[in-house]
Amino acid sequence: MPLSPRRGAGLTSAALLAVVVAAGCSSGSVSASSSTPTVNPTSTVGPQLIPDIVAKTQPSVVTINTSEGLGSGVIYRSDGVIVTDAHVVSGSQQVQVQYADGRTENGTVSASDAVTDLAVVKVGRKDLPAAKFNTDTPQVGSLDVVLGSPLGLSHSVTSGIVSGLNRNLPAGQGQPALVDLIQTDAPISPGNSGGAVVNADGEVIGISEAYIPPNQGAVALGFATPSATVVDVADQLLQSGKAQHAYLGIQPATLTPQIASSLGLSVQQGVLVYSVYPGTPAAQAGIQPGDVLTAMNGQPLASATDLQAQLRQLNPGQTVTLTDVRGNQTLSIKVTLTDRPQ
Repeated sequence: MPLSPRRGAGLTSAALLAVVVAAGCSSGSVSASSSTPTVNPTSTVGPQLIPDIVAKTQPSVVTINTSEGLGSGVIYRSDGVIVTDAHVVSGSQQVQVQYADGRTENGTVSASDAVTDLAVVKVGRKDLPAAKFNTDTPQVGSLDVVLGSPLGLSHSVTSGIVSGLNRNLPAGQGQPALVDLIQTDAPISPGNSGGAVVNADGEVIGISEAYIPPNQGAVALGFATPSATVVDVADQLLQSGKAQHAYLGIQPATLTPQIASSLGLSVQQGVLVYSVYPGTPAAQAGIQPGDVLTAMNGQPLASATDLQAQLRQLNPGQTVTLTDVRGNQTLSIKVTLTDRPQ
């Protein structure tokens, strides 16, 4: 799914944009490279490491064929559940699944979620090699390997590193806006969508989602939906056929000392409110661009990753208390979360 790069969309303050970009965040996206890693990085990439990763994970990656085209998928449960991107199976009730062992089988699209562009497919086969999903936040700079079927070339492998976290992509080509993505420089091409992005331990850290093509001026810019989102949404889809997402309505950026100094802020750590979307819970509660959120319900917010992680544990309709630093004031703001709009 190719997407044009965001060019300043959603910004409410040119001055704020200039400071954030100068401090290392790309225009219209969010960098969390300063967040504390929660998984161990790969210390040495030996000559046999990637082949070992592939041997371990490739049996869990499938090719999905529809009447409209093809994509990839990852075996989620051994008893016949496959997770993929919703745009891979869009408009289809029945698909054909090709496994790494060469066998093929018809599958049924069980449910999908437009907000995260994820879907689950059910098949009759019950002896499937399910992938292991790692829901921890990967470390920027750590090795990743992409497996899938780019342009129909099944069992294809590319590799790179995790280039960034908490990336946002705008709506385009009939696809929804997407948030909180992993950025990778491992090549992703049409047909990779829905396939696996794995770490050095062969664990799935994300599902391939999108890329920005070279004709848009990009070099190795690919994106994946984090496993924490995949697992949360897939489990909801399997349980009830739909997924809900607690929504605040801001574009967050991790506050670094450099950004804090540039903006003359009184705090050095937290979530900088990059922009506030009109009509959202944040806007209705009075949160403003340039505010710094330092805690939610008393739990510290050290990064944009922390904010996303806490929101994933909440449900629409819940009311949270945010500690909001605005200039020299520290405010306590109550916000009632809603379901993320599709």
